[in-house]
Amino acid sequence: MKSFDAIVIGAGQAGPFLAARMVEKGMKVALIERKFLGGTCVNAGCMPTKTLVASARAAHVARSAAAYGVNIEGAIAVDMKVVRARAETVTMNARNGLIGWFAGMDGMSVIYGHAHFEGPNTVSVNGETLTAPRIFLNVGARPVIPDLPGIDDIDYLTSTSIIHLDTLPRHLAVIGGSYIGLEFAQMYRRFGAEVSVIEHGPKLASREDEDISDAIAEILRSEGIDVHTDAGNIALAVNGNGVSVTAGAATIDASHVLIATGRKPNTDDLGLDAAGVATDKRGYITVDDKLATNVEGIFALGDCNGRGAFTHTSYNDFEIAAANLLDGDDRKVSSRIPAYALYIDPPLGRVGMTEKQARETGRKIMVSSRPMSRVGRANERGETKGFMKVIADAETKEILGAAILGIEGDEVIHGLIDAMNAGTTYPTLKWSVPIHPTVSELIPTLLGDLKPV
Repeated sequence: MKSFDAIVIGAGQAGPFLAARMVEKGMKVALIERKFLGGTCVNAGCMPTKTLVASARAAHVARSAAAYGVNIEGAIAVDMKVVRARAETVTMNARNGLIGWFAGMDGMSVIYGHAHFEGPNTVSVNGETLTAPRIFLNVGARPVIPDLPGIDDIDYLTSTSIIHLDTLPRHLAVIGGSYIGLEFAQMYRRFGAEVSVIEHGPKLASREDEDISDAIAEILRSEGIDVHTDAGNIALAVNGNGVSVTAGAATIDASHVLIATGRKPNTDDLGLDAAGVATDKRGYITVDDKLATNVEGIFALGDCNGRGAFTHTSYNDFEIAAANLLDGDDRKVSSRIPAYALYIDPPLGRVGMTEKQARETGRKIMVSSRPMSRVGRANERGETKGFMKVIADAETKEILGAAILGIEGDEVIHGLIDAMNAGTTYPTLKWSVPIHPTVSELIPTLLGDLKPV
């Protein structure tokens, strides 16, 4: 049996950084990873997909060049082998960077293999038994595969496998109209494929307000993507051209099918029962406000704890755990203001509550919105789709939430994220003097237009 000061299971965006901090403190740490360092973000999520998004945007800009007075002779062609290789290079550079970083750390033991609990402070991996007083789980999540009629008869894609395609689908059917599915839908449309999005529910991006969801659907439809919502009785069948997808009254003749119906935690094969670690009905590890499980000394970070499904929330889990356990601080998950982005083009940047959520609190609220067509920078760039929206408390003047669906929305939203985290009220922020010409300069104007609803 090998003893350590801490064992980290899973090398996503929380565990490795926590392991490094503990090593800096002179601790002996085992980092166990069953596949690749970097987790979903580096290997099958943010880094490869946003690299693909960038390639897709380059194709879109090239096709639109004539509108800017730039003439490109001949059709715009996309070489999917080069596109794939570029994404793989970005991933490998990041992964190899982590490998080199950890290789130079005394006190760090990186072990590749599948860890399994034997008791509350003991795990086995590759036939060896390891023990530590503290064990941190950062095992991530994987795509959910729904029980659809005919799904076992077809070769479907997931968000993990589609990034390895080096040929262009004739017609990509995306089952699932949420964030992952929508990014791939627009991306592959811009690469040149026919694309259909099939969503069982009444709207795309279901957690968003109705006006945001409608605008997202309009953006996708404007690029020639077929959007099917309220698609009941989804079924799949092999045909001579690929796959026949039935979605309500519609039938889609697809060459490829992407299943993008959500994710589930990688907790079902860790032997959590042997350690006595509790999970909820969906398999997420139950944690308190400081990321501790019900078993003393065991913590869960990142996607597997159900307290966030993003790289930045996983990294913040590391920050919370490190602050509390190593720095004597008192940080809590509940203090985190939710923020995220949808990387269609133009992107959606989101922070805090939606208007619907704010109304449901019973507060007296104020709302302001402004179309991107009334933003000078958007007009100068020729990208006027979408709008910006902010919600505030009429009595406390607190900014409750915001959505910026438009050019650089994922960057512009950070001004409001920072203000909300600093506790800055909207009357103070509306008197800031922004730089012209930018998209962000409209934030004070947007706040100045807040009206009671």
